[in-house]
Amino acid sequence: MDYLSLSRAARLAGVSRAELQRRIRRGEIATFEGSVAVSDLLRAFPSVSLTDDAALERVERIKSDALPKTEGHDSALPSPQVLVARLRAMSQTLVERMSALSAAEDLLDRVGERLQTLADSAPPGSREQAYETRDWFLGARASLNAGAATDERARLFAKDTFLRIMAANVKLIPSGHDYFVEGNESILDASVRAGINLNYGCASGNCGACKARLIGGETRRIREHDYVLSEREKAMGYLLTCSHTAVTDVMIEAAEALCVTDLPHQEIRASLRKLEQISEDLVALNVQTPRTQTLRFMSGQRVRLTLEDGASRELPIASCPCNARNLWFYVRLGGDTFSEAVFKPLRPGHLITVEGPYGRFVLTEDAPEPAVFIAFGDGIAPAKSLIEHAVSIDVIESFHLYWDTQYPEGHHQGRWGRALADALDNFHLTPLMSGRADDVFAVIRADHPDLRGLRFYLAGPEAPIGRLAELLRGEGAPDDRIACEITET
Repeated sequence: MDYLSLSRAARLAGVSRAELQRRIRRGEIATFEGSVAVSDLLRAFPSVSLTDDAALERVERIKSDALPKTEGHDSALPSPQVLVARLRAMSQTLVERMSALSAAEDLLDRVGERLQTLADSAPPGSREQAYETRDWFLGARASLNAGAATDERARLFAKDTFLRIMAANVKLIPSGHDYFVEGNESILDASVRAGINLNYGCASGNCGACKARLIGGETRRIREHDYVLSEREKAMGYLLTCSHTAVTDVMIEAAEALCVTDLPHQEIRASLRKLEQISEDLVALNVQTPRTQTLRFMSGQRVRLTLEDGASRELPIASCPCNARNLWFYVRLGGDTFSEAVFKPLRPGHLITVEGPYGRFVLTEDAPEPAVFIAFGDGIAPAKSLIEHAVSIDVIESFHLYWDTQYPEGHHQGRWGRALADALDNFHLTPLMSGRADDVFAVIRADHPDLRGLRFYLAGPEAPIGRLAELLRGEGAPDDRIACEITET
């Protein structure tokens, strides 16, 4: 346990992964191939209690309340079979460590006896120095024994052992991404919850699109699948991530969608699950895809929704890819046949065709620098999707949402934003009602004097977005750090 993955190191220290990333960027903690040394972790967080997770648990609880749930996720305990397998694996690890410890203690005893013999038989001129060396060794050995009960490395090992029983860590190659499998989740379900875009199709063991290769660690099949792996594939360690869970920490070679062009074009027959009236002119649609055909998309993207009567409209998704079965959209009443049909209103169960995804307004996932999200009006939809994904992957150092709207319903997602602000020290929400890009820019400039180290995501009507992007560039914000999405309103 000399090195830990970033996700596991953050859990053990009781901090967010973003906080750990911040320390790494400052040079306080060194990394080696995406891992952190135990000694560096303890040196960077000397005041962190390795036995009290209350603060982190509170953050996770509020995050869970603020973000959409993944259906079927059981985070309490793994199945009895997996739990027994993990205990067996931990027992083997403890046996190996106890054996190594016993061997080391035997060696130290022999070294002490050897030093005593050498001191007794040393020539008179060097006997005093030999006895000093013996006394130093015996004193160091006694201090080692006395400090064993309070050794922070030992406590870290004990806590890590407990966490390994409750949740297994999955590391993906070649990307280096890692995440936790908790409860009775499949490796695929856990990746979706973590905002990682593993390849998959039906998610039910029929198509084989989620096939991946196990490089190290132990997995267990949790459901049968119809897709047949060849004997050669089995011998090479291939498995279906939708049908297996991780028993121990595992390393898996798997294909991931790292950019929008890696995602397939999809057409899914979904249904309306819920319609929430926000105001006279605005509703929120909750569209649910079949279990066997979850939409694969990246946060900030759009899809085309087509109703049974043929009316259609392209809309930004207002929810996180971490819950891709339940898609949320905001529909504002206008002069188009789609919104008029929605406001009749539609009833739950209405069939809706989802086609896409479209767009390149996505989160730069490997960029840990602070991010600023600016939404004008209904631009809150893609901004909300980006932010929920950012919270899910926990990589961005800090993020700030500025939402300027002049619509009658005001900041209808204010409760969601306040919940995140309460849960996360690195998230801030600034509601505005100006409607002018120059006014919004003045507020941003006051909060962030130096814009050069930030990354910006702008969503809304063309006029204010274009003007704000111009102002940001004029103050030194790099063009490649400004992403824009023009919404219809």
